[in-house]
Amino acid sequence: MSRTTRTSLAIIAILGLSACARMQPGLGFDDVRQSIADRTGNRIHWDSGSPQDHEAHAAIDSLLERELKPDAAVQIALLNNRSLQAVYEELNIAQADLVQAGLLKNPIFGGEVRWDTGGGGTAVVLDVSQNFLSLFTLPLRRGRATAVFEAAKLRVTSAVLDLAGETREAYIDLVAAEQLRELRATILESMSASADLAHRLYDAGNIPGLDVSNERAAAEAARFDLAAAEADIVQRREVLNERMGLWGDLTAWTTPTRLPPVPSDNPAADDIESRAVEANLGLAADRRAIEIAARDLRIAKPFALLGETDVGIAAERELDGGWSVGPSVSVPIPLFDQGQASVGKARAELRQAAQRYYAAAVTLRARARAAHASMQSARDRADYTAQVLLPLREQIVHETLLQYNAMQIGGFQLLQARRDQAEGGARYVESLRDYWLARARLEQILAGGDAAIESGPMRRSSSTQPSSSPGSANGGH
Repeated sequence: MSRTTRTSLAIIAILGLSACARMQPGLGFDDVRQSIADRTGNRIHWDSGSPQDHEAHAAIDSLLERELKPDAAVQIALLNNRSLQAVYEELNIAQADLVQAGLLKNPIFGGEVRWDTGGGGTAVVLDVSQNFLSLFTLPLRRGRATAVFEAAKLRVTSAVLDLAGETREAYIDLVAAEQLRELRATILESMSASADLAHRLYDAGNIPGLDVSNERAAAEAARFDLAAAEADIVQRREVLNERMGLWGDLTAWTTPTRLPPVPSDNPAADDIESRAVEANLGLAADRRAIEIAARDLRIAKPFALLGETDVGIAAERELDGGWSVGPSVSVPIPLFDQGQASVGKARAELRQAAQRYYAAAVTLRARARAAHASMQSARDRADYTAQVLLPLREQIVHETLLQYNAMQIGGFQLLQARRDQAEGGARYVESLRDYWLARARLEQILAGGDAAIESGPMRRSSSTQPSSSPGSANGGH
């Protein structure tokens, strides 16, 4: 087969592929859904007017009928959050760019009419032209658009993981706030009792007025703290409602009023950096971004000079009525623009994408280490409080009660011991909350998400990296 024949067949094939390009709504969502199921065990749904929409809404109603647990809150958010539904449209937008990249530019039809000023007749010029180089850049443009589409799938999956992590953290914050509110109520009860006792002793002439004022001030401060705790619950509850996309009667859900104790198991610390890098979807999108920048450079370098070259057919009717037909070509003359700017820009964007990838990998490794250290620190504090401070406070209350019953101390000391016990309980709840928050963040990182390292609408970049780079799983460590 001659080279001319092969070239003709290739052009015909390209024209055929271009004509068949069309949109497929929802393309790529199955990959996102499977990735989320593998990483979290959760289900996602794209609300698109299908019969499955009703099933998703029924699942939400079923979860809200029971006491809300953290996994249920996350599942509701992934099914019902409207911002997430908007993110899914990125798949259709990227697919539209992919389809557009597979289309040739439309031919341009032109025409001219000329009249002989001497009355000798009318000349007509007709031509059809087509951008010539678009035939050859089509595979390159389609390859670039495919990389953009794959990056969009990674970004959408990462957004789902980010929402799941944010919802879990909002749930932990709410339950901790409710538990702290109970402790603040206990402290207020003790403070109020102390203030009442002081008032009775003052009426009996046994203590000065300053002591009464001090006890009353302490009780009012405790009342202020309780009001702040109640307001905090309202705010944190609304944050969780926002994450789950709930409003109206659907916001009447209830949660447990206690955080679970620190479990015996923890996410393993072994190879935590390499596991985070290997799983992270942001870095995977960055690698795609490097690929995209490299493809841009491949397109810019050979076609920078002749990008506007057009070929076509022209027909002209002469003044005497005869027609002439022949090929036409339009080639830019590179007097001022030799393509140096477009090539230089493509090279800079490639280097920029690579450096952003390295920076993101370093940040991710640091965040993984910090999350694990934060979780371990909170665990140690919670264990110490539960095993040392709380038993000690309980023993102090018991001994104080014995002395009070023996009339060796007054009621103020007993009430103070109970207040200190409640404050110790508040510190335990705070350390417990810190543990579960740190654990949720670490698990999110190990699942592949971490919104904190995102740096722009397109994220950063990517490419094949040596094994000693911060973006490789081993990282040279």
